[in-house]
Amino acid sequence: MRLASISVAGKATYGVVEGDVVRTAGADALARHPDLKSALAAGPDRLAGLFSGEEIPLAQVQFLPVIPNPDKILCIGINYASHIAETGRPAPPKPVVFMRCANSQVGAGQPMVRPLDSEQLDYEGELAVVIGRRGRRIAAGDAFAHVAGYACYNDGSIRDFQRHSSQFGPGKNFPGTGAFGPWLVTTDEIPDPSTLTLVTRLNGNVVQQAPVSDLVFDVPALVAYCSTFTVLEPGDVIVTGTTGGVGAFREPPLWMKHGDIVEVEISGIGILRNPVIAEG
Repeated sequence: MRLASISVAGKATYGVVEGDVVRTAGADALARHPDLKSALAAGPDRLAGLFSGEEIPLAQVQFLPVIPNPDKILCIGINYASHIAETGRPAPPKPVVFMRCANSQVGAGQPMVRPLDSEQLDYEGELAVVIGRRGRRIAAGDAFAHVAGYACYNDGSIRDFQRHSSQFGPGKNFPGTGAFGPWLVTTDEIPDPSTLTLVTRLNGNVVQQAPVSDLVFDVPALVAYCSTFTVLEPGDVIVTGTTGGVGAFREPPLWMKHGDIVEVEISGIGILRNPVIAEG
């Protein structure tokens, strides 16, 4: 299934994407599970029965971030060999983890925002892992049982703020800099995410491309590591890292600017497309 959080005529809801329509959650389902995060907590066996609402053409909905209200967003840095090489950093012995705030995110089609404070808005195409089952100290061999599905993510970065110190947080949390969508594809359709391929395009030009199998720490390893230091809850998001080709390490640097269109495409999932605007 392709599950999406959407806004219809200004009202937030969620549904399952089927072709060019979204079949929304029914009234009974919404009373028990008011958002996609709580629907995932109901378990995969109950998901299919939730969507008895109206069918709405995709053209009439606004996509919200796949999970608008996650308990936490755990982002992984320096996790593709090609990105490690372009940064000049040594390979990390453990996953590099930083946090992103939910209010820094936008959905598919919504503008990513270059803030007034910097011109250095960079793209980072990534695979997002959405947790479906609560767990702590999850063994790598059990990790996929705790995953609800996968989505595209653009971990937009304000590079000069990211480099103010050894902590990445300030450069990763400006409003409107993280894009998440357009939908989550459940694990029954993607049993092995390492078979996927990620491509980022800026104004139609390919700027990043890599198989997900090039991750240094793969999805099971990340679920196991993150669940050691925190309890993973349904709706939590692990953003797995970006590959080489980011704008910061190009000559000259390639920053996103007002009027650009940026796309993150992952095979088997879809295309996350966002315009870029300057903060006004």
